[in-house]
Amino acid sequence: MNDRQLMQDVVKLALLAGEAILPFWRADVAVSNKADDSPVTAADLAAHRVIADGLQALAPQIPVLSEEDCDIPLATRAGWQRWWLVDPLDGTKEFIAGSEEFTVNIALIENGEVVFGVVAMPTNGRCYSGGRELGAWKTEHNEEAQPIQVRNAPPAHERFTVVASRRHSSPEQEALLAGLGSALGELELANIGSSLKFCLLAEGSADCYPRLAPTSQWDTAAAQGVLEGAGGEVIGLDGLPFRYPPRESLLNPFFLALPRAAEWRQALVELASAIKA
Repeated sequence: MNDRQLMQDVVKLALLAGEAILPFWRADVAVSNKADDSPVTAADLAAHRVIADGLQALAPQIPVLSEEDCDIPLATRAGWQRWWLVDPLDGTKEFIAGSEEFTVNIALIENGEVVFGVVAMPTNGRCYSGGRELGAWKTEHNEEAQPIQVRNAPPAHERFTVVASRRHSSPEQEALLAGLGSALGELELANIGSSLKFCLLAEGSADCYPRLAPTSQWDTAAAQGVLEGAGGEVIGLDGLPFRYPPRESLLNPFFLALPRAAEWRQALVELASAIKA
């Protein structure tokens, strides 16, 4: 099976996982806390079971690292060359709050790079999919998939739009936003939950997503695949490509998500490097 066909099958699987989540949505689901104090619900676990079983049926030779099954020793993971990186329910806090801004994230990783990613929204059947070599698409309610593309600059009548998290910021991120505002004029801030932040860029609705606050590998990989397929990129504060090598910690370093061909790319990297220093 080629990667394009595999991605199409994973789109179907992500939507199925979303169907497993919906009965728990806005239903006063019980919440417990994991060791890192992050919340988990029966919806997370139901989606995980659907995805784990589905990936095993699709490609039994490819191992899975899921947020809900991540206690896998580095010695084991270090030997993986091609593997799945999964967040069965990204945006659990939004889910608990009754928001629609939560997703199912499934990414295929090969040698630390994203081959493709799928991001599905359970509440409306919307699904984003894409990979650097595959392009990127958005599907609404099981309709025919439509290609999506980043914008390299905002339209003349719009301000430069930066995606910012409602829940997570940091002094470094605020300093970067201030520097961007000085360089590019008054900013428009777009707030949205979960990995949908990347998808706003991928569909050309926003310009930049800087994240100078904590994330985990499963929070970002799937949407990074979508963004890369749409002509975007994710880079570290050093300007180098953002990767997923096997390492002890599953936390990500800080990153910048943006269109690959943006004229302001170098200015952003210089701002970020100054903050990092």
